Amino acid sequence: MNQIEVRNVEKSFKDTKAVRGVSLTIQPGEFVALLGPNGAGKTTLVEMMEGLKKPDKGEILIQGKNWHKHEKELRKIIGLSLQETRFTEKLSIRETLRLFASFFKLGDDRVNEVITLTELASKEKSFVGTLSGGQRQRLALAVALLNHPEVLFLDEPTTGLDPHSRLDLWNILKGLKDQGKTTLILTTHYMEEAESLCDHIIILDEGKILREGQLHELLDENSHNLDELFINLTGKKLNEENHIK
Repeated sequence: MNQIEVRNVEKSFKDTKAVRGVSLTIQPGEFVALLGPNGAGKTTLVEMMEGLKKPDKGEILIQGKNWHKHEKELRKIIGLSLQETRFTEKLSIRETLRLFASFFKLGDDRVNEVITLTELASKEKSFVGTLSGGQRQRLALAVALLNHPEVLFLDEPTTGLDPHSRLDLWNILKGLKDQGKTTLILTTHYMEEAESLCDHIIILDEGKILREGQLHELLDENSHNLDELFINLTGKKLNEENHIK
């Protein structure tokens, strides 16, 4: 069974068509990158997969189940970290994780596991308000991993981080990938992030899929890397600063 199946999905906001007839499949354990500039439709597509928005047309299935009939079951198997995840500033890392763990009826054993996994042990007593950008992103990832998600959604998790913090987060995700128990859907503006982490790459622009496949399948004599491929497909640079917000 496909882990995720998107069938001819469309979504509009007033006169803007954000997603235009997108279809795709994602396999269990696959790490997938959704690439595209702001306005490409990738965040809207992911939010529909997460059950946060409803498609105007089409269908989305996760392990053969849809959000309309199986929301409670699907909430138990997904983890997500939104583009701007905010936590209570006056709680510590451990207190924040205990709070979210209680929603899943999980105890300190699992809190300890995700603190170790995300390398936050030295900061577990620190208040959220004192954390650096990289530490906040690791906390967001720790919260997303609490319930042992079979499907993990990360929306631009390293945007705005310094190179060292970005590499730290990549290493955590690579360790998760090696375990082979989690499917990852990652939106990103960084070509090297997609190349380093993901098995399958999907390039979107103006609400449509332009190309998808493994990296070696996408590149050719005119496109030696993802930056060149995106420019050739759209005439745009994917990682220009004015696209990163």
